[in-house]
Amino acid sequence: MIDYTTSKKRRAEYVLHKLEELYPETPIPLDHKDPYTLLIAVLLSAQCTDERVNQVTPHLFKKADTPQKMVKLSVEEIKAIIRPCGLSPRKSKAIWELSDILIKQHGGVVPASFEDLEALPGVGHKTASVVMSQAFDVPAFPVDTHIHRLAQNWKLTSGKNVEQTEKDLKRLFPEETWNKLHLQIIFYGREYCTARGCKGIVCPICTTLYPKRRKPIEKK
Repeated sequence: MIDYTTSKKRRAEYVLHKLEELYPETPIPLDHKDPYTLLIAVLLSAQCTDERVNQVTPHLFKKADTPQKMVKLSVEEIKAIIRPCGLSPRKSKAIWELSDILIKQHGGVVPASFEDLEALPGVGHKTASVVMSQAFDVPAFPVDTHIHRLAQNWKLTSGKNVEQTEKDLKRLFPEETWNKLHLQIIFYGREYCTARGCKGIVCPICTTLYPKRRKPIEKK
């Protein structure tokens, strides 16, 4: 039996192999048809499940699926539609404002640039990374709290925040794997290594990497 506890590189290689075996295909969880609708869907997914977002966006995109159509709605109209996603006052304002900026500064097109995306209202580094990787196929490693949690379970990072975890994972995994791998980790976290169900001691990867681990791992 291989002792993975002594080598972070070996753990990363095993994780990559196992996730490719489990999830050879990685469909994008958020329903969308272009970079703009993806951007809006990712913004709505903050503190909300992808399933709920996919229930809401058809109603929103039926009324407005382009920046030009979105700014014709009022913030209150947007808020009423997206309310089930939570944080609707903040998200509706951001959606209207970023749509207006896209029209005035980018010709109504979502920019394929981290700098330009992160300058938009409501768009942080994680959201920009998702859009860059999934809409424009630019290597990125969006790290949310779930990926942060699994990376700690597998001791692939010592980071106390998602920013440090992103840097650690980018160093460990080949750049050409990032766009697919971040989705594979999310899928695995939802199916096997759940926050309540595993805690680093139950799922197949955790028990393979750390067969002697008995206590739930403490998260940073």
